[in-house]
Amino acid sequence: MNEITKIASPSGESPRLRKPDWIRVKAPMGRAFDETRKLMREHKLNTVCEEAACPNIGECWTKKHATVMILGDVCTRACAFCNVKTGMPMAVDLNEPQHTADAAAKLGLEHIVVTSVDRDDLADGGASQFVKVIEALRRTTPQTTIEILTPDFRNKADAAVEAIVAARPDVYNHNLETVPRLYPTIRPGARYYASLRLLESVKRQDPSIFTKSGIMLGLSEARLEVHQVMDDMRSADVDFLTMGQYLQPTTKHVKVSEFVKPQAFDAYASIARAKGFLLVASSPLTRSSYHAGDDFAKMQQAREEKLARAGQSASA
Repeated sequence: MNEITKIASPSGESPRLRKPDWIRVKAPMGRAFDETRKLMREHKLNTVCEEAACPNIGECWTKKHATVMILGDVCTRACAFCNVKTGMPMAVDLNEPQHTADAAAKLGLEHIVVTSVDRDDLADGGASQFVKVIEALRRTTPQTTIEILTPDFRNKADAAVEAIVAARPDVYNHNLETVPRLYPTIRPGARYYASLRLLESVKRQDPSIFTKSGIMLGLSEARLEVHQVMDDMRSADVDFLTMGQYLQPTTKHVKVSEFVKPQAFDAYASIARAKGFLLVASSPLTRSSYHAGDDFAKMQQAREEKLARAGQSASA
């Protein structure tokens, strides 16, 4: 077990955990940070960096990296871990795809990550907006590689994935978030095996698209349960696994069960690499889009090396 520091609650509730030193980050500041924030506001764009209270926002925005969150800032679901607002969303912004592309061009992005809230109110779950964003990016800043992080498109996944895959993003990310046992409490609106099938479907339709998925640790998952999730991802031919520490956004969200030590993240990463992932990012502060551009380049190189090894074996 990891060492856990607890702070007593004056109300008599169960104590909350004190953040260890390895999870602390610097407060966001600086000219580059302010410029990124200003550009997002000018183009009326939401970012998951802000809405999900990402701990890496200071580092990423200072480097002019931001993860754009399309389809508004209100989600139709209420996952126990997520800080995004829940309710009835506004109408889809028809100018959002071009605004996203214009911001990417002004930032000079080599790689962009685009995610969204869940939009169960829409007939296609919002898939067409992802397609329009990809198309706008290809027109406006063709040198930018595109990574998307989609919801599960509940009951609409087949048509949604088919449309998005046809638009050919470079990376398709969909997070499993946690182990199957915890879905009823952590991700009640989703189904674990439906998410696995979504990832598998992307690869089946276009093997050239990199697939990516991530989970959070510190939610009371057991070590063998995490290993099983890795196996399930590999069965779906997922290329890239991300693992990070869950952080409680507010007192209304599910509590942190454990702050997993960096050494444990390293051990998980070693096991994941042995299971055959092209790339693994595993640390307390790892998030789905953290260092996404650098990781995309590493993933490309890893695939090339794997294909080269396969060619050498075939000719031997």
